[in-house]
Amino acid sequence: MSGRRVGIIGIGQSAFKAGRADASYPELVREAVTLAMHDAQLEFDAIDGVVYSLAPDALLGIGNAERLGVDPVGARYKPFMRINTGGSTGISCVAAAHQHIASGACDVVLTAGADKVGECGDSQTVLNKIWDPTYERALPLGTISMLAMSAVRYMHLYGATEEDFARVTVKNRAHAALNPNAHLRKPTTIEEVMASRYIAWPIKLFDACPQSSGGCALILASEDYIRDNHLDAVWITGIGNCSESYYIGDRMGRGQVADHANAHALADSFARAYRMAGITHPVSQVHVAELYAPFSNTELHAIEAAGLAPVGKAPGPLREGAFSLGGALPVNPSGGTLCANAIAVTAMVRVAEAALQVWGRAGEHQVKGARIGIASGNGGDHQFFGTAVVEA
Repeated sequence: MSGRRVGIIGIGQSAFKAGRADASYPELVREAVTLAMHDAQLEFDAIDGVVYSLAPDALLGIGNAERLGVDPVGARYKPFMRINTGGSTGISCVAAAHQHIASGACDVVLTAGADKVGECGDSQTVLNKIWDPTYERALPLGTISMLAMSAVRYMHLYGATEEDFARVTVKNRAHAALNPNAHLRKPTTIEEVMASRYIAWPIKLFDACPQSSGGCALILASEDYIRDNHLDAVWITGIGNCSESYYIGDRMGRGQVADHANAHALADSFARAYRMAGITHPVSQVHVAELYAPFSNTELHAIEAAGLAPVGKAPGPLREGAFSLGGALPVNPSGGTLCANAIAVTAMVRVAEAALQVWGRAGEHQVKGARIGIASGNGGDHQFFGTAVVEA
């Protein structure tokens, strides 16, 4: 992809919690937008267009709920685009905002959204509806059971254990304890994870992300605008996207390129982002990773898809502390999706956190010397993937 260079000039995140009874959905969006606008030191007149991040309407109980977002994001009389690719929605929005600027259509684009997953009643019943009603829904599939199948397959192929998955949770909770925006901030132990109740074997309660409420916003701008207005920025140097088959059964069997144990399409997405950014050896070139992993087992194959470990080998360096703060290549120093998941913006938060890291603004969970960060998002039935490279 060619085009103008694009930077991030403003970041806003609310604190993610189980519920936000003090703020309506539009107010939650506005909270994140206000923080981002203040961070960029801009007024709404400077915004040329808005990309709105909103996952399934049913989580809010309002059809076409993006209509509620027009006023909170200051989009009256401006171009406005709503995107939904499930859990990857947030990073899909970053990609669309980036392309608006790289193409020359806009100089400054705001992308923002919010979610109240913990207040929707029953998110798993809502998410069960994404499967085919005849062939798959009756299993009944859900985001948890779907990825429990992936965990079983990963264990079968590579010899991983439940304790390996538990180590991911322990690592991320330790990181989240340093992040004031994380939802689950209490450190835990392998023993506590293993003692938590099973939801869908081998995924236990502590292996699963929470249902979070919160918002996020990013402001992107062209290099010319940033230079002419003497603004500080970090740069999006790579963007990638890739989709997978709809039916999970199509991801396994003789002759298949991919296996449900892995994240082949995510690896393709990373390859595209790396090619755009000029990264040829991610293990040595990437300093920090914010990878979308709502369950502990999925972080392992995300690490491998990002090229940070060989396929099936991520548990080894995990045990050695390589992916912890202070290790060779910290993964999810914010605590990640496992510690906060407001679905509509979770993948946007991955980009925001990677940007804060390379900007040197991540606070207590800062990775020392980070200059190149990566981010990812997964959506649908592990079907849509987005990736980004952010550099100082």
